[in-house]
Amino acid sequence: MGAFLAAEGLTPDIAVTSDARRAKQTLDSALSALPVHVAQIVENTIYSASADHLLEVLRQTPDKVTTLLAVGHNPGFGELANALAYDGAPDDLRHMREKFPTAALAVLDFAIDRWIEAAFGGARLQRFIVPADLRDGDGDEAE
Repeated sequence: MGAFLAAEGLTPDIAVTSDARRAKQTLDSALSALPVHVAQIVENTIYSASADHLLEVLRQTPDKVTTLLAVGHNPGFGELANALAYDGAPDDLRHMREKFPTAALAVLDFAIDRWIEAAFGGARLQRFIVPADLRDGDGDEAE
């Protein structure tokens, strides 16, 4: 997923992750593929958080941040992405709403000036990528 982020120019200004070991490993792996250092915040309240709580965490993002990467756990993160996305490519929306698997990436675009304005139904789904989308014919992640 990190190679995808780099290839698509989706370098975050900051990344927030759960304090769970697996989430931190996932984030480290993704960030290692990026061309620049990305500051990380470890948030110990998102391990089993609801979509409502995750939205509150999102709203605490500093306004200078234009691109945020958040790494956490289901069902909360899948529920959050689904609740935020009001619009997007119909196939991506359908795919995301059917299942939000481990290591999935929802790229959401907000038309807001400040993160405190983030709201359910307030984002457009730009892309929904699952690990299987990035695999080549050998079952390995494509470069």
